[in-house]
Amino acid sequence: MSDWTEVKISVNADDIDKAGDIASMVVPYGIYIEDYRDLEKEAWEIAHIDLIDEDLLKKDRSKAIVHVYISPEENPMEAVAFLRERYSAENIDSEIILNQCKNEDWENNWKQYFHPIPVGEKLLIRPTWEDEYDPQGRAVLNIEPGLAFGTGTHETTRLCLETLEKHIKPGVSVLDIGCGSGILSIASLLLGAEKAVGVDIDALAVKTAQENGEVNNLREPEYTILQGNLTDKVEGKYDVVVANIVADVIIMFCKDVAKFMKDDALFITSGIIDTREQDVIDAFAKYGFEIVARHTKGGWVCFETKKL
Repeated sequence: MSDWTEVKISVNADDIDKAGDIASMVVPYGIYIEDYRDLEKEAWEIAHIDLIDEDLLKKDRSKAIVHVYISPEENPMEAVAFLRERYSAENIDSEIILNQCKNEDWENNWKQYFHPIPVGEKLLIRPTWEDEYDPQGRAVLNIEPGLAFGTGTHETTRLCLETLEKHIKPGVSVLDIGCGSGILSIASLLLGAEKAVGVDIDALAVKTAQENGEVNNLREPEYTILQGNLTDKVEGKYDVVVANIVADVIIMFCKDVAKFMKDDALFITSGIIDTREQDVIDAFAKYGFEIVARHTKGGWVCFETKKL
């Protein structure tokens, strides 16, 4: 098996939140961040210890590092070009270093940061490798994130899940555009939807979404995952359409999505970094969508819209 590429992005610690948000646009499966500004405080809050490894205490507190992993099928230089361009546009000073790493390193590095998490009022998201957990009376969404975006930890996914929870009622149908891991489709069914259709252009995402459906005992026709773009394979009209992707793709979908929506359907969009918010609002206006609600978390924006 080919090695993965680790992209290490060093930035000023004060820029880490925005730098991390931008990095998470490059890979759909997770990043992790080294930020030592509040080391003593966090060590006490998390572990209730004030004895900290000497090497950790020597870390440069003024810098923070984002780690991104690029699969052998992807082009690391394309990702680096995107990052340099975005960091430059946001006036973030960055140093980017590439290393080769074994697939197992990536797997284990990432899993240690992902534990069962409650989302909204009704869901608990459980990575399949975690066996000890308390569902707390919530519906348990089992997920093997694999290499497709959507673990529930990222703000954009949480915004979507919290918004879906308010609108999913028994009998509704959901279309999930750019479905990634399938998390939004699966959550919709666990929350009571009658059927969910996910579509993604990426074969790896489709495979992951199908596997995650099986882990949750969901199959066709209730849970359907299609490979293609929005207009290729999708048929019918839906009560709720959700898209948790980047602003440019949401803008592109605004042109066609209405034909897949019932008259009173809701179009939920997330994955919009706040610096692109106005561009998306302009696209809504151009293609006849009215914003009925706006939610934000950590510099990301989620909209609920309806057809005018």
